[in-house]
Amino acid sequence: MNSGRDLGFYLHVPFCASRCGYCDFNTYTAAELGADAARISKDTWAEFAAREIALARESEHLATDERRISTVFFGGGTPTLVPPAHLVATLAELRHEFGLETDAEVTTEANPDSIDAAGLAELRAGGFTRVSFGHQSSAPSVLRVLERSHTPGRTLQAVADARAAGFEHINIDLIYATPGETESDLRRTLDDVIASGANHVSAYSLIVEPGTRLAARVRRGDIAAPDDDTAAQRYQLIDEALRAAGFEWYEVSNWAKPGAHCRHNLVYWRNHDWWGVGPGAHSHMRGRRWWNHKHPARWAGDLVAGHQPVAGDEDVDAAGQALELVMLGLRLREGISTAALAPEALARAREFAREGLLDAQALQRGRAVLTDAGRLLADAVVRDLTP
Repeated sequence: MNSGRDLGFYLHVPFCASRCGYCDFNTYTAAELGADAARISKDTWAEFAAREIALARESEHLATDERRISTVFFGGGTPTLVPPAHLVATLAELRHEFGLETDAEVTTEANPDSIDAAGLAELRAGGFTRVSFGHQSSAPSVLRVLERSHTPGRTLQAVADARAAGFEHINIDLIYATPGETESDLRRTLDDVIASGANHVSAYSLIVEPGTRLAARVRRGDIAAPDDDTAAQRYQLIDEALRAAGFEWYEVSNWAKPGAHCRHNLVYWRNHDWWGVGPGAHSHMRGRRWWNHKHPARWAGDLVAGHQPVAGDEDVDAAGQALELVMLGLRLREGISTAALAPEALARAREFAREGLLDAQALQRGRAVLTDAGRLLADAVVRDLTP
């Protein structure tokens, strides 16, 4: 069976050397794992991932699926805390069970201080084609607020090492509008990113997530909460600098040079199919969605018992799929067909076009596409165009 939809695999590596103050991801330090660290760790993760990949091949969803994998993404956490040889072996398991498209995109996230030149060379030789470094900022003061462990210069060296290893596609993640960040801090960051030779940039406005150390600091008044107006100004600065350097936005928070789009993320945004491996990983196959147990020990225990480590699932009905098409697709530069909009939403889209938030000419051609001004208010536009 071949559905005509891309098939991606996401592999979640839940380990971090330390927890950043703003992070609420499903990640664990060795101290947080406690006694479980002896069983499930960066040195044993690949063994359990191989079990889950084998179960995926035998599942009702994929047993008769003839598709080869189009994209693979190792995320976390910090995937590169796992030895490079283990990551390469996990990729080999995917290749053995499913096969990879000849032009498959294979990405790993990495903290700049979690991998060296030799490790990057090993990953590239083992079939990885793309690496994404979490830089966040070139300002030491901003990195201290975020509680990042690397120095600004370490990211630039890591990018140089990746290029020397033969990686054609390199992403740098940025966080902007951190309390205390100045415009000159951000300009310096952008200068460094552009000079590094990376061909993809993801930039996200800082969000204070409940339960994080950053949220506690804001609540105590130790630091100010991020400011929406400042965030909008910073976004415009990022967009102008990256466009001047040959990048183009293709999703509200992502810019790429020609041919450097992240194909794996497009699998998500276009609502294709992906299988999630690892603690807390989510999967989506033809309108069916499920998610794994979040704690690594529970995840590993299910795999040892020989069954998929699923914590919950749901069917996404036609209305839900239509909603997601608008929510995800409208954030893309390509936008969405107006056929996807309900009559009342289409009327609201025409109002947005008059207000300059949607492209009026594109709307006449049957596409709802955000303008530059619309990108600044993307969440509000999406909210108004969905039931």
